[in-house]
This record gives sequence, structure tokens and C-alpha cells, in this order.
Amino acid sequence: MPRRFSPASSDKIAQRPRATFRERYDDLESRRALLIERLTGLGDAARRQSGYRHAFKLLNDTFRRSSLAQRFAVLQSAAWLIAVLEKIAGSV
Repeated sequence: MPRRFSPASSDKIAQRPRATFRERYDDLESRRALLIERLTGLGDAARRQSGYRHAFKLLNDTFRRSSLAQRFAVLQSAAWLIAVLEKIAGSV
């Protein structure tokens, strides 16, 4: 069976410094702030949708209760929901 990683590529992976907890936390918080900004910038047509409230719940309650490892997935879900709301608001 062939090797999946060449020795050179595995050395590069091992040499890469891992981000500290604080760096990862700050990165997720900045992404959350950008998503909240996108959500609040939507018009009245999007605000009437139930997904609007759900997106806020994802970005606030669910995000805060989740572990650091799960927060990225919560942000992805909220980003998808915001994209759907943007399409709905654009088509109305």
C-alpha cells in the first residue's frame, strides 16, 4: 500500500505552530461579530422571517453554550442561514 504522506509533507505539518486558545477564541468572536453585522443589515423582509430569529439565537445563545470546538460549526450554520435570508430579502 502506498504511503499517504511523504516525509517532507509530514515534517511541514509538524513544524506548523498551533494557534493558542486565545487566538482561536478571538478569531471565532471576530467571525461572529461579522455575521451579526450581516444579519442586522438585512431589511424588513428578512426580519419578518422566522429564520431571522433563529440566526440570532444561533449567534448568541447556542454560540455561547457551545464548546470552542463546536463554535465553528455553529458559525457555519448561522452563515448558511444568513445567506438564505439574504436571498429571500433580495427576491421580495
